[in-house]
Amino acid sequence: MINWSLFFVLWGLSLFGAAAILPYGFAMSGSQLANVPMSRPKLIAVSLLNSAVLMTVAVFVGLLAAQAVGLGAPVIEAALSGQPLLPALAAVPLAIVLGVLSTSLVVLLEMRVFRPHLPQALQQVDQNMALWKRLLASFYGGISEEILLRWFVMSGVVWLGSRLTGGVATDAMFWFAIVFAAVLFGLGHLPATARLTPLTPLILTRAILLNGLVGIATGYLFWHYGIEAAMIAHFSGDIVLHVLTPMFTQPRTDANRPTATHPA
Repeated sequence: MINWSLFFVLWGLSLFGAAAILPYGFAMSGSQLANVPMSRPKLIAVSLLNSAVLMTVAVFVGLLAAQAVGLGAPVIEAALSGQPLLPALAAVPLAIVLGVLSTSLVVLLEMRVFRPHLPQALQQVDQNMALWKRLLASFYGGISEEILLRWFVMSGVVWLGSRLTGGVATDAMFWFAIVFAAVLFGLGHLPATARLTPLTPLILTRAILLNGLVGIATGYLFWHYGIEAAMIAHFSGDIVLHVLTPMFTQPRTDANRPTATHPA
């Protein structure tokens, strides 16, 4: 039986994330958008409509798969059913710690290992991006990407695996799904990267490794503590990556516009 209340909460959250990234996305695509014969309001409407359709499928299918294999959204479910929230929130500190630590490792690898060998186009990605746009974009990563990659993809892979083995979801299936979704998360960043520079083995490795580290952490949290823990970890990590790191590692070119580089 479908929990429609949970469906609409997750769907609404996913659309909020999709809307939150629009200022960042438009700023990143400024020169390309100049050639699009469509007004900004129409572009926003089309983007949100596409997101609404995609998220409807992701939330609905993910809900069916998650329920079938024992995954869920304990905080939201507790709130909807009137149950105490404190037990469901017990994983929040762990989620924040894992999100911050995994992303800090990503930043370290990016700065020390990959960045010195990257083409100039990638080193200048999102330079001069306003801080508020970076902050809003973090909601997309923390909410919408987790619904797509963990709620939909990871749950779906575990469910498909369980169907092949008589309905039993084993630990091995969960780990396979975690890694699969994490790798897919990394590969999903490559189309944007390809618009800036040719893809090379180094850039491919960078995308899979750096994004995959966070994806494995959030996948583990989703498995053991629910989708909200994964969201909190991803959001915390994005704050480190998109907001805090640029403030401390790049010179300011404007009082309100720190520069930064990050895994594309």
